[in-house]
Amino acid sequence: MSDKAALSRLPDGWTGGAPDADAFHAMADAALAALPDIFKPHIRGVVVAIEEFADDETLASLGIEHPYDLTGLYEGRPLTERSIDMSGGMPDRVTLYRIPILVEWIEGGERLDWLVRHVLIHEIGHHFGFSDDDMHALEDMA
Repeated sequence: MSDKAALSRLPDGWTGGAPDADAFHAMADAALAALPDIFKPHIRGVVVAIEEFADDETLASLGIEHPYDLTGLYEGRPLTERSIDMSGGMPDRVTLYRIPILVEWIEGGERLDWLVRHVLIHEIGHHFGFSDDDMHALEDMA
């Protein structure tokens, strides 16, 4: 692979170090902006957070032994499970785990912005109560 081809696989603004939380936020914002317009009103209140790793309590609650095995997490109540009398709760949240995503990026060779997009759309799919097939269809639409 030529140096030029390798550079085309790096995220915008990459300066040689591991992309930081701000770079991840920029990639997540771009992925959300690319979603079909019909979905956008339903994700306005969803908070997107970037953390280095999931904490031990989160990993234990999911039955995950190694922190590199969790790249993203949706916390909230899917739209399909809500009722009109539910209010006052915390906003739904999608957390992207930077280090596990970077490890997957290094090991898999996929473009980092595409990998962030994939993880984010998968977690947003949980917000909608989508099946894995539905999440793949949403990803194809974005």
